[in-house]
Amino acid sequence: MRASDRAYDTLLEEIQSGDLGPGTVLAEVEQATRLGVSRTPLREALGRLAADGLVMQASPRVTVVSDIDADDIRELFEVRRALEETAARLAAVRADTATFAALAAEFGRADTATDADAYYRLIARFDAALDGAVTNDYLTTALKNVRTHLVRVRRLARDNPGRLAASSGEHRIIAAAIAARDADLAAHATHVHLYNALTSILESLEAQP
Repeated sequence: MRASDRAYDTLLEEIQSGDLGPGTVLAEVEQATRLGVSRTPLREALGRLAADGLVMQASPRVTVVSDIDADDIRELFEVRRALEETAARLAAVRADTATFAALAAEFGRADTATDADAYYRLIARFDAALDGAVTNDYLTTALKNVRTHLVRVRRLARDNPGRLAASSGEHRIIAAAIAARDADLAAHATHVHLYNALTSILESLEAQP
């Protein structure tokens, strides 16, 4: 793996996990030393993160982790709704039904109360199956960008066990609708899921001191 790719992957994971929170200064010398790379590949990594919208230039020489507030989240979900509802409709027409029937069963068995990480891995497999089903590179590329930011936002739901349990049920309905080739239900269930997810996340933000 190239040094710039390694630096990018590490910084991306740290930003998404919250280890590098909004406003964190990413000084070139300090970060290059910490990540064990020279400044040139570090700059390449920071340039990719800036293109992703995850870091920004506070001044010509200062790079910081981008903030994400309620307005950003609302805008993210506006795009997410358009993309994911379309993807659900296409998947209901094009997907392998057995794959989504199996996913629906897994969501029905998911134990979100004791293993949230396993549940998020299941969501990642659902997303991958959805991407494979729609067979539209433009759509999946746009979804990939949205999901890059969504990982940061999803952390806000980890402290809400009730929301995770409800999310599992919502995903089960979406997967079952796709397996049944019911495009209208798949899109509607996706719309309901995203509405509930956004409402919960904004409530979590408001509750923070």
